[in-house]
Amino acid sequence: MKELSHVNSAGEANMVDVSGKAVTERFARATGSIRMKPDTLAAIQQNALVKGDVLGVARIAGILAAKRTAELIPLCHPISLSDVQLTLTLDESLPGVTCEATTRTTGQTGVEMEAITAVAVSLTTVYDMAKSIDRAMIITDIRLLEKDGGRSGHWVNP
Repeated sequence: MKELSHVNSAGEANMVDVSGKAVTERFARATGSIRMKPDTLAAIQQNALVKGDVLGVARIAGILAAKRTAELIPLCHPISLSDVQLTLTLDESLPGVTCEATTRTTGQTGVEMEAITAVAVSLTTVYDMAKSIDRAMIITDIRLLEKDGGRSGHWVNP
């Protein structure tokens, strides 16, 4: 069994020392979705909610969240992100909104948590902006799709 990287020999949670790791280009891609009533999706599509542009605000919220991940996840390293991209897509088959985030840096540790956090906060922002007409929305399927860089190299979610 592989040892847990965030637990020291005394069994205590600790931050991983990355000072000996090579500086490499790192990339991560995550996704998730929020399901809602068809009428809620239509209101978002028509920009008819009183709080304004749901997708625009959610995109900015996700970018800001990626930049502040180390403040939210206790053992994450502060990372200088070189790029954060968020795509929010209206999906009538859910019905709802799908979010995909990509994060990039050149550094000693990966950006998976930043991509996942961006998706989670972006979708939570969609919920906040549309909750006045649909409190039953469900945020679901947040997951890492792909990562690259560092010792473990390229990984794609099967």
